[in-house]
Amino acid sequence: MLPDLLVRRQTHFVLWRPGIITPPPCLFIGTLSQWLTTYDTFQEIPLAPDPEFPDLWMVAAADCGLTDGQVYAYWFKVKNTNPYPFAGDDEILYCTDPLATTVDRRPSRLAPCPSESGGVESQDPASVILYRHSRLYACDPDGREIRWWGKHPDPQMPANNNLVIYELPTRWTRADAGLGKGSFGDIVALIAPEVLPPSHPEIADLGKGRAHLLELGANALEVLPPADSDDVLEWGYGTSNFLAADHELGVPDGAIAPHAMTDLAHLVDVCHQHGIRFFIDVVMAFARNHPYQNINFLDFFVHWGSGDPEQTGREGFGGDLLKYNYWVEGYHPLTGEQSWFCPSREYMKVYLAHWLEQYRVDGLRLDSVNNVGNYDFIEEVRNFSRAFWCDRGGEDEQFLVVGEELSVPITLIHQGRLDGLWNEKFKQAVRQVILGNPGAGDRSFEWTVRKLIDCRFLGFKDGTQVVNYLTSHDVGGYENERIYDYLVNRGITDPPEISRRIKLAFVCLLTAVGIPMILAGDEFGDQHDLDLSDEHSNHKQVDPVNFDRLHQPWRRDLFDYVARLVKFRTAAPALALNDTDFLHIDYAEGKKVVVWQRGAGRDRVVVLANFSDYGTPDPFSPAAEYVVRRWPKTPEGLCWHEVTQDRVVLPDSVGREPIFPWEAKVYHLTEAVTE
Repeated sequence: MLPDLLVRRQTHFVLWRPGIITPPPCLFIGTLSQWLTTYDTFQEIPLAPDPEFPDLWMVAAADCGLTDGQVYAYWFKVKNTNPYPFAGDDEILYCTDPLATTVDRRPSRLAPCPSESGGVESQDPASVILYRHSRLYACDPDGREIRWWGKHPDPQMPANNNLVIYELPTRWTRADAGLGKGSFGDIVALIAPEVLPPSHPEIADLGKGRAHLLELGANALEVLPPADSDDVLEWGYGTSNFLAADHELGVPDGAIAPHAMTDLAHLVDVCHQHGIRFFIDVVMAFARNHPYQNINFLDFFVHWGSGDPEQTGREGFGGDLLKYNYWVEGYHPLTGEQSWFCPSREYMKVYLAHWLEQYRVDGLRLDSVNNVGNYDFIEEVRNFSRAFWCDRGGEDEQFLVVGEELSVPITLIHQGRLDGLWNEKFKQAVRQVILGNPGAGDRSFEWTVRKLIDCRFLGFKDGTQVVNYLTSHDVGGYENERIYDYLVNRGITDPPEISRRIKLAFVCLLTAVGIPMILAGDEFGDQHDLDLSDEHSNHKQVDPVNFDRLHQPWRRDLFDYVARLVKFRTAAPALALNDTDFLHIDYAEGKKVVVWQRGAGRDRVVVLANFSDYGTPDPFSPAAEYVVRRWPKTPEGLCWHEVTQDRVVLPDSVGREPIFPWEAKVYHLTEAVTE
C-alpha cells in the first residue's frame, strides 16, 4: 500500500515534522520563465497543521490559486534548524521539499533569499510539480510525465538465481580531459540498438546498431545511486533529495531542459522490455545538503561531536549521519495514524516505496550497511520492500535486497535481515587463484577453490545469498584495482597472458554458486587511466570506462569469450542450482587442475580449470590428452559441447582433451548431431 504521506501529497503540499513553527512554515510557489530569473509570479502561502496531527503541515493545492495544467517551482520557507548555521541563530530560508519528485538545479532555479530579517540564501534547487484538476503530478521541469510501455511486475523477468548483474557507475565513460561522464539517456544506448548515446556519439561500439549490454547478455543492470545529489562528476553517494532522480544525469549533451525523471523511467522501461532487471544503489547511512538538515535537523540527523551515541563507529563522508534510534510520537507517514516511530526509518521507507512505485525498480543494493549503524532497521527495510513488492503482484524470486559490507557479516543472512550480501571474499580469493596462490589463511589451494566455487563452504545456504565479483566500483587502494591493473601490478604485463588469466577468472565467476556481478569494463579488460593508489582520493569516482579499447583485438576476443559465458550462465539450469561436485584434483608435476560439476543428468555442467603453468606436452598432437577419470558418462543421443570456444567435443576426446596453461573449459550436454 502506498504510504499515507504520499497519498496526501497527491492533493496537498505537505511538510512533515517541521522543527520550528514560529514563524509558521510557508509554501513559496510560482512559475519561472525559461531564460529569466524573476519571482514576480511567486506567492507565499501559509501552511496549517492538520487538525489531528500537529506535526503535519499542509495546504490543499486547490486552495493555492494555481492554473490548471501549469508546471510550478516551489520551496518551503522555514526557520533554519541546522546546528551549523550559515550566519546566525535566527535564519529564515527557502528549502527544497523533502518529498520533491523532481528538482531543478539550473542556476536560475536555485532558492532566492527571503526578504525578511534573518533571510539567507540556501541555494536549494527548486522542487517541481504539475498542477492539474486539483491534483499534483510528478513531472520534469518542462512538464513531461512518465509513460510506461509494459506491465509491472512482469512475471517474465529473470529470477534471482538466473541473474548476471552489470554494475555501472553513473558517470561511466570517457569524456573531455578523460573524466567520466554520462546520463540516463546515454545508458539507454547500451541496451537499445537504435539509440545513439547523446553525450558520446563518437564511440563506435556504443553507436546505432550496437547494444553493448545485449551483446554481453547481462540480465540485470545496477546503477550507482540514481537519486539526486550535489555531486556532478562523482558517483552520487551523498544523496540530497531522496525521492528525485539525479538532476545532472537528466542533462545529456545538447539538452535544453533537464529530463531526469522521464529519462530514468525510460531507461527502466527499456531494460524491462529487453528482460533486464533494474537495481538501484541505496545510500541510507548519511545525506548531504538534505532539506531536513534545515527543516528539523535533530529529529533526523546526528549532530557531529555533540556526544550523540549514534555517531559511534560511523562515518559521514562529508555529510550528516541519519539517526535510526531516535523515537517520537506523532503522525506516522506510512499508516496515517498516531504512533511511536523513528522519523528517519519511516522517511527512508517512504523513499523506497516511491522508487518501487514510480520507477518500478526490482532490486535494491544497500550501501555500507555497517555504516547505517542499526541492523534492526536494515531488517525493516528488507521486510518493508519485499512486502511492498509482493503487494504490487511481484514474485519473491524476482526481487532482491542485497547489502554491502566488505567484512561479509553472514549473520545478517542467517537472521533474515537481508536477502543477500556482496561477497568480497570471492574477489579476494579469485585474484589469488589466478596467480596460482591459495587464499590468505587457507589451509590449501584446493580449499580456496572449493570456497570460491561454492559459497556454502563459507556458511551460506543458497546461491542467491551472495553477489560474487572480480572487481567492484570501489577500485581505490591496494588490491582493489580493476582486474587488468591487478595483474599488471603483479608482473603480468603481456596482453595474451593477461587475457588468459582474466578468462580463467570469469569462468570461476560465471560457474560458481552465487549471483555473478560484472563491473562495467571488466568484460573487455579495461584499465585505469588515473592513479588510484590512494583509496581516499576521488580518482576512482571520475576514472571512466573506456569503451574505445574494445577496438583492440585481444580485448574484443576477451569480450566475446565473456559474452558466451554470460549467455550460458543465464540459460543453464544447472548453474541456477546450489549443488557442486568436485570430480578431479591434480597437483602432480606442478599442476593445479580442478574439475567441478554443477547440476546432474542431462543438464549437468562440467568445468575444467588449470591454475598453473602446466600444459599437455605437444598439445596439438593427435595422441595428446589429459585424462579426467571421473568424467560423467555421456547419455545416449547426447554429446558434449565446449562453451568458451563454442565447439562440439568428439566422442573419443570426451574427458581426455589436452589442457593449456591458465586455461579453463566449460562443458555441457547437447543433442548429438547425426549426418
